[in-house]
Amino acid sequence: MGSHALAYAQTVAAVEIRDLVVRYGSLTAVDGLSFEAPAGCITALLGPNGAGKSSTIEVACGLRPATSGQVRLLGRDPQDPVVRAQLGVMLQTGGLFPTARPLEWLTYLAKLYPNPADPADLLDAVGIDPGLRTQTRRLSGGEQQRVKLAAALLPQPQILFLDEPTAGLDALARRNLLDLLRKQRDLGKAIVLTTHVLPDVEDLADSIWVMSDGRIIMQGTLAELTGSSQAISFTGPMHLAIAGLMQALPEGYVASETQPGKYVVTGNPTPQVMATIASWCAQHGVMVSELGVGSRTLEQLLIETSKEGNR
Repeated sequence: MGSHALAYAQTVAAVEIRDLVVRYGSLTAVDGLSFEAPAGCITALLGPNGAGKSSTIEVACGLRPATSGQVRLLGRDPQDPVVRAQLGVMLQTGGLFPTARPLEWLTYLAKLYPNPADPADLLDAVGIDPGLRTQTRRLSGGEQQRVKLAAALLPQPQILFLDEPTAGLDALARRNLLDLLRKQRDLGKAIVLTTHVLPDVEDLADSIWVMSDGRIIMQGTLAELTGSSQAISFTGPMHLAIAGLMQALPEGYVASETQPGKYVVTGNPTPQVMATIASWCAQHGVMVSELGVGSRTLEQLLIETSKEGNR
């Protein structure tokens, strides 16, 4: 991962959210959520539509008040002027003045910050010709995304909130944008990413937090959440006697129930180990399905999470 690859315990929690609640009348969109994003890391906040991601980000950015709970950016209140000067935000919608040309718009925005980056350099970095005379409303969706990212980078922020940053980008533009985000991370920036483009998460994220119904339901690295590639996964009844299965397995293998009824056995997936799992299940009258080698994909994990939340 580069020079940023420090243990999380050694990094600075640039974004800290504790017991956040956001209500809209009788609807609770965020329900006691706690979340943090360290400096020098890309942290992905994932979940189905309606999970509460946007409300969480809007409160963290200072765009919406919290009903209760605490949010700290760089150890300060999000409304603190010192913090706001260190914050870059790219929302999925909005963020452009429709009749302005890209360089005109960024030059105007640069006047709002005490130490802005050069607008022309930023446009060039995201793949937009600074001399482009087209109004932002007439740009393609991918070009608009790149201008919005350049705008988010204008204050040379310490924290970046990015909502669907690669939406509408072609393959080359997406690759270049991901490279740019990696460079920002390696400069020590805290990047919070929300997206439904899961390959972006798999390519970028150092830590993943999964939301459902306004709460964080799991957190970890991609490998921790999906299981090691050196693994056997299977589905069965909830809450099997995992300790008994581990006794039947060779030394060094670890079995865990990663979600209710979803199991992963980490270790070298040999035919003998596959047979041991099947035999143990048969001896205990356990009907299993989806017995196979390899970890779940991130997409499978989120689909399982959505199904659990809808029960």
